[in-house]
Amino acid sequence: MIRVGSKEFREVWLADFEFTALPGERPDPVCLVAWEMGSGRRLQVWRDELLEMRRPPYSIAQDSLFVCFYASAEMSCHLSLGWPMPMNVLDLYAEFRNLTNGLTLPSGNGLLGALIWFGLGGIEAAEKETMRNLVLRGGPWTPQERTAILEYCKSDVKSLSKLLVKMVPNLDIDRALLRGRYMEAAARIEDQGIPIDTVALNKLRRHWDGIQDHLIGKIDIEYQVFERRIFKVDRFTDWLVKSSIPWPRLDTGRLDLTEDTFREMARIHPRVSLLHELRVALSQMRLSDLVVGRDGRNRCMLSAFRSRTGRNQPSNSKFVFGPSVWLRGLIRPEPDCGLAYIDWAQQEFGIAAALSEDPCMIEAYESGDPYLAFAKHAKAVPPDASKETHPSEREQFKACVLAVQYGMGEKSLACRIHQSIPYARELLRLHRETYPKFWRWSNGIVDYAMVHGKLWTTFGWNVHISQGANPRFLQNFPMQANGSEMLRIACFRGTEQGIKICAPVHDAILIEAPCDELEEKISATQKVMADASAIVLNGFRLRSEAKIVRYPERYMDERGLKMWQTVWSIIEDLHPSSSNELTSLEPERLCNFSCAESHTRSILLYT
Repeated sequence: MIRVGSKEFREVWLADFEFTALPGERPDPVCLVAWEMGSGRRLQVWRDELLEMRRPPYSIAQDSLFVCFYASAEMSCHLSLGWPMPMNVLDLYAEFRNLTNGLTLPSGNGLLGALIWFGLGGIEAAEKETMRNLVLRGGPWTPQERTAILEYCKSDVKSLSKLLVKMVPNLDIDRALLRGRYMEAAARIEDQGIPIDTVALNKLRRHWDGIQDHLIGKIDIEYQVFERRIFKVDRFTDWLVKSSIPWPRLDTGRLDLTEDTFREMARIHPRVSLLHELRVALSQMRLSDLVVGRDGRNRCMLSAFRSRTGRNQPSNSKFVFGPSVWLRGLIRPEPDCGLAYIDWAQQEFGIAAALSEDPCMIEAYESGDPYLAFAKHAKAVPPDASKETHPSEREQFKACVLAVQYGMGEKSLACRIHQSIPYARELLRLHRETYPKFWRWSNGIVDYAMVHGKLWTTFGWNVHISQGANPRFLQNFPMQANGSEMLRIACFRGTEQGIKICAPVHDAILIEAPCDELEEKISATQKVMADASAIVLNGFRLRSEAKIVRYPERYMDERGLKMWQTVWSIIEDLHPSSSNELTSLEPERLCNFSCAESHTRSILLYT
């Protein structure tokens, strides 16, 4: 038996695949090298032999451990070959990220960077790049090239064995295996992909360059801030004044026109939304970067554990949920199938309530409308108030709750709710008085982080804190990082139960199923998500909501609807024979989404 951390295994296999992968396609394995630590057994398997195997040539049983670096790549090769997954996966990439999260790494967090961090030798970066390019070039390879590729693959496994020895003393193996289960789920999710309307995408790509100037003409009528394709700050300033929209400024006094600020202001002020979409369309959007396979599936690396809070960070240009929200209209289920976008309801508020054990906050979450409950607790509205009777008060108290979650001060909150600073200050005072236990807990987290230089989640995702760390990040870390934990648990439990997950999206999961099974799969997913929240929050269960899209409908984020319609109206005007897309909606096509626990509303587009 071989001990790894607190566990013993009969066999410990270290493995690495080399593979090619065209954009949007599943990986095509080229070779495999695997070593077993106890017996010293060595495997080198080329592509033709791999394709003949129905199972891995190594043990994947409960008493064995599979060790690799960035496990979703290796597990994707398992899926491409039709092999079952290992029962226990230890991903040294995830564990290295957890060990060094928040620290400055001299050579990054890849395998080479991890080796350098521990003072271990490895293949030089230039040589590694050359060999990887040789693999990605695709076959056929000469006998000499095959030998070189196998030697390169072998060198990674040798490095992996050295790295494992260095990392074992710091491993929490039980939690590490949970992260390994998520990397298996990530492979299944990437393999599933998101169904895309490729006809619409190809039309957009074909006409995109030609319609951008027309977009300015259609959209800038309301704003008058562009001169040809140039965004004029002075004109935008005048428009903000006329529209009575306060805008954040930099320390220099100039308007903050960064993408993050523009995106946030578009959420706060709907009138800004279309201008934001136009700016992105003109400056950032490259439709050719959106990766879609030959089967019409958007597939890209989820980049698990990439953020400091442990969340995924897929490429904004390759992932359909990354660019402008209007492009999500390209998401469309296949015939006889449906999609459901299921997200936790007020996830961060619920996490804060559970972790702080603030009784008033817990009561507010369990009421079903924590924002209105806050207003009632603060005695700002009567006990029988509802969304319908006090909509403006609810929105302002909601803004206050969100401001607290994101660590906003009174100035930012005043800007967000379009009220005076004294009014915002009063809202924040009411929040502190209503939820005193939460505030003691939140302030205690910041104090602890500053003194001890570290924070972690209930399942051990760590972040190192440097001097001068942003207190807002520290306050928000428990909600974001524990939200990431429950998303990972929900994903691996869901995929292990056979739920087809197309994508995790921050605090939501997009699933796919045949129409006659969709309701059943929604219920199963919501149970998985509720169970995951209870696991992370010591029994406290969060609600979820589902937005359902059945073929021939398409997914549409309401924030992007006007831009979607504008784009297609331009294509129709310029190329009448090439566009049969619906560019307007009748009232009856505003469809209600339903789920077992709650109801939410969104927009579907028929074509």
